[in-house]
Amino acid sequence: MSRRETAARQKDATIIRPDFRRNAEPTDPEEVVEARPEPAPPSAPAAPPAFVPKSRAMIAAYMLAGTLIALTQGLGMSFISTNLQQIAGPMDLTQTEATWLMAAYLFPNASLTLLLFKVRAQYGLRNFAEVAIVVYVLVCLAHFWTDSYESALALRFFAGVAAAPMTSLGFLYILEPFSPAKKLSIGLCVSLTALALPSPVTGIISPYLMDIGGYHALYLVEMGLAMVSLGLVYVLPLASPPRAKVISGLDVISYVFLAIGLGSFAVVFTVGRLYWWTAVDWLAWMIIAGIAASAIFAAIELNRKNHLVDIRWLTSREILHFTGALMVSRLVFSEQTSGAINFLRNTGMLTEQLAGLYWVVLAGAVASGIICAMIMKPGSTSAIHAVSLLLVAVGSYMDSQSTILTRPEQMYLSQFLVSFASGLFLPPALMIGMGAAMKRGPSYILSFIVVFLATQKVGGYLGSALYGTFVQWREQFHSFRLVSELASTDPLVATRLNQLGGAYGKVLTDPNQQVAQGAALFARQVQQQAYALAYNDSFLLTAWASLAALAVLLLHVAWRNRHRLLPIKTPTPAAA
Repeated sequence: MSRRETAARQKDATIIRPDFRRNAEPTDPEEVVEARPEPAPPSAPAAPPAFVPKSRAMIAAYMLAGTLIALTQGLGMSFISTNLQQIAGPMDLTQTEATWLMAAYLFPNASLTLLLFKVRAQYGLRNFAEVAIVVYVLVCLAHFWTDSYESALALRFFAGVAAAPMTSLGFLYILEPFSPAKKLSIGLCVSLTALALPSPVTGIISPYLMDIGGYHALYLVEMGLAMVSLGLVYVLPLASPPRAKVISGLDVISYVFLAIGLGSFAVVFTVGRLYWWTAVDWLAWMIIAGIAASAIFAAIELNRKNHLVDIRWLTSREILHFTGALMVSRLVFSEQTSGAINFLRNTGMLTEQLAGLYWVVLAGAVASGIICAMIMKPGSTSAIHAVSLLLVAVGSYMDSQSTILTRPEQMYLSQFLVSFASGLFLPPALMIGMGAAMKRGPSYILSFIVVFLATQKVGGYLGSALYGTFVQWREQFHSFRLVSELASTDPLVATRLNQLGGAYGKVLTDPNQQVAQGAALFARQVQQQAYALAYNDSFLLTAWASLAALAVLLLHVAWRNRHRLLPIKTPTPAAA
């Protein structure tokens, strides 16, 4: 065949082939090979790794690692709050100055988990875990070189930064060995129980540590636990989902304003009661700064397409209902941390004398986690919350009968009920909120985390501030009432003053000094009685608030099931 004939045949094939492909399926193999392939569709994003069941030993190892990490991050804060008086003395600080150590820790910790959620998604969970735990170890180690109040404040600030990712790591390690079906039931119960352990464990071990090496022993234990956690993080890897570029420059700007807003509120709620709310101007300026920063954050997020936080979703009815439930529960459950413990300290109880009560609180938290994991299922949330609120009301009412002669043993039952109720309430609420966020998509999980953090952290500060303010207000009321009823001409009052003054007879020879010291001691006893009455008022207020929340819950359930309770009767046709 000549070259001219071959070229003509190829030209004819080029002209005919498109029509042939358009009208019929090609049958010639050569035509199939020569046909141009259609452009391939864009590749789908990589799916997250499939769940691989683990052995019982590995399940126990991951749960132990998560519990230890959660305990490590919680002890960093609880060591300061529980031993504030013991730490202030050796550091030559007043109680107000020592409280600023807590405020410095809380300022960055209140919001940093939000940004770290995106950091984890962009740079990988494995890298995130390793860097986070190394930074925490270094910050713990740096505490041994603090030689001034200013350096202690700076280190507590960075400790708050370093502890922020530890909460997430504890959650993730405990959830890791569970199947997806059990992560929102058993996994949540175990995780929240682990996060409740640091406070009672601190109360149990702190007296022994302080006897051994003072407040430096607290830092030593914290660093030791952090180093053990470091080893566990490297030995037990987490299944890391595919990375994605999710951080933008506007995310950082938006987060700065959120951090200023939440941090300002955390500081105000922590130290405001000590300076008193209306006594200093800078408290008002911090509140104004927090409101302004939060408003700027909201304005940025409402005008973005790729939200850091979806504020419109957060203001929906279901999320507002969820937020209100968590906020009320956080305020009510402050009865234990800000009520009963502080009441016993006011009666003269030291931390070592409260060890038995801390064991009871620990037992209540563990028992509630086990029982909640056994009974929690979809549809049981309202019943669990009703039982929880009822137990809080009963426990708070029992505490409202306290006197200055009340000792920790007499509050074991009531505090067990409150601790059990606290551990019973949160997992079902968290399951509902997390489920609603996951239905809307992965991006909404970040918005849900904001709700959870705001209610738990800011709600905790707010609950402590409200409790302390209410007690102080009622103490002034009861002090005025008691003093107004006491007159030096009353024979009983005169006898009591003589008895108290006579107690100083062996150390003071001047009768006038004995009378003055006796009067001062009598005034302290009156103030102690006023504080006991004020705490009883706060316990009673908590009981009534719990019953009110229970009534609202029952009304909500009744309204939601009104069609079942009052079925609509269909009219029957009239007889012909």
